[in-house]
Amino acid sequence: MGRITFVTGPVRSGKSRFALDLARGWGEAVVYAATYRVDPSDAEMADRVRRHRAERPASWRTLEAPGDLAGALEVMDPPPSGVVLDCLTVWLAGRLEASDDAILGAWQDQLARLRRAPWPTVIVGNEVGWSPVPAEPVLRRFRDLAGWTAQAAAEASDESWLLVAGCPLRLK
Repeated sequence: MGRITFVTGPVRSGKSRFALDLARGWGEAVVYAATYRVDPSDAEMADRVRRHRAERPASWRTLEAPGDLAGALEVMDPPPSGVVLDCLTVWLAGRLEASDDAILGAWQDQLARLRRAPWPTVIVGNEVGWSPVPAEPVLRRFRDLAGWTAQAAAEASDESWLLVAGCPLRLK
């Protein structure tokens, strides 16, 4: 069964760097599963992606899989020696046109398939509910869904970490 580690925290807290450090011991066939497909017209996001790529070993493969992450990983040849899934919150943002039940069901399916995978996975998420309650309904819905999917990831994980200001705190 696949071991899952969940890493969460606020923006710019060091989550991705921590996740990469965890995965460095998994060999040369690590896959960085990006939940965002680069839009060439978004220069700021393209710069973020470039910075993230520079932090990873050159031997790692990048999989842009904003849809069925587990399905895309299952058919990779050769299979991964480990997976860094970055990030849950961006995966969620790409699904807001679906119902809450459909989104939460799809996430539970992804987690179940990652648990059955023969490789370890680190899932990176963002804590977005630590601020005032947003005035706009769509932002409240996103915040709630981010919390529910994070809870599911933590529940499915073998260990969970909170990063704040670059400092890791083991939760589970």
